Amino acid sequence: MLNRFANPIRFLRLADQIQPWAAILTLVLFAAGLYFALFNSPPDYQQGETVRIMYIHVPSAWMALFCYTLLAITSGVAMIWKHPLANLAGRATAPIGATFTFLALITGSIWGKPMWGTWWVWDARLTSMFILFFLYLGYIALQDAFDNAEGGSKAAAILALVGFINVPIIKFSVDWWNTLHQPASVIKFSGPAIHSTMLTPLLLTALAFKGYYVWLFLINMRGEIAEARCRALQVSQIQNAQVAKVATSDARDAHAD
Repeated sequence: MLNRFANPIRFLRLADQIQPWAAILTLVLFAAGLYFALFNSPPDYQQGETVRIMYIHVPSAWMALFCYTLLAITSGVAMIWKHPLANLAGRATAPIGATFTFLALITGSIWGKPMWGTWWVWDARLTSMFILFFLYLGYIALQDAFDNAEGGSKAAAILALVGFINVPIIKFSVDWWNTLHQPASVIKFSGPAIHSTMLTPLLLTALAFKGYYVWLFLINMRGEIAEARCRALQVSQIQNAQVAKVATSDARDAHAD
């Protein structure tokens, strides 16, 4: 299955088919999510209107973990199976995941101010989420930190795999430690603990963010594939120039003899 899309041309052909539908689905779901969040969802009896931040904050946090999980998977595939597009998929995913993580941190801070009386607390959930943001930035920085592109990709992949331990820490931090952050209320073995009027816009927005990820991912992959082709062409031109230089030098030496 993985080898089917190892060819960039085949991948781009598939992307041409998926990208318009991903864009349409994102816009439709996001519009529906905003409508239900603003007009059909009631204010919370404790949090009032500020509860509506949840419809951006929670899906952003979910996407931050989702993107990093994909980042770890692509890093593993790149290191173990040397899949030609796996590292490019990681490079395409990392900026999106970093953006979702930053959005989750900012909206969480805005939500936390009226609820906790402070913009930030160093509790387990917030701290581990903050670390996740820097793991994304570290991955992005390492990709271009070496003169050898392969060395940068390998270092970034190792960081992504080691940093994956932070994902379950974020997920279960509210269960393992006493924190100000509220426990899970949607993904529970006993079922969601919030009313359907709140659950509906939350899930619609979450699906919209998934579609948005696919949309941006395909756009980023196009750029990464084009950049990889440019790098390969530059390397080929340099090698050809070196070969031509050596051949010219040998010809001059032979002529001199």
